[in-house]
Amino acid sequence: VAITLIGCFEMSNPDNPAPSLLRSLASLLGSTAVGAGAFGAHALKETLAKRPNGPENWKTAVTYQLFHAAALLALSALSASSDVAAYKDKSADGMGNYATAGKMMAAGTVMFSGSIYCLTLDVGPRKLLGPITPLGGLLMMSGWVAVGLAR
Repeated sequence: VAITLIGCFEMSNPDNPAPSLLRSLASLLGSTAVGAGAFGAHALKETLAKRPNGPENWKTAVTYQLFHAAALLALSALSASSDVAAYKDKSADGMGNYATAGKMMAAGTVMFSGSIYCLTLDVGPRKLLGPITPLGGLLMMSGWVAVGLAR
């Protein structure tokens, strides 16, 4: 976890910080997904079994989080291979690059999976957390659309 947190502050190329940012987000989401999966399979096994659809909901959250961590890693590589001048041009309007897609996916993943974790464990107000799940899903979908639109 310490290596992950240190990586969050690393910016290897000041002209194009997107690869480092996306790689750090991928590392953070990936490592916490593995931890959440292990925690759910062992420490929370009995707790989740007592909740309606608890194990299935937890597995859904972990799966989406891990899948999108891998997607962020791929976007980091794509962003690193893109032209730095093009990165600057495309980021001026805030759209049309892999970094934007990655940020949307990362935010959506935190909202989607995070709210499912909380709802499954009955942590926090359901009225607030309930709508966060589909909003997170919409952000993840928007991130995928942004990948298709990236130039």
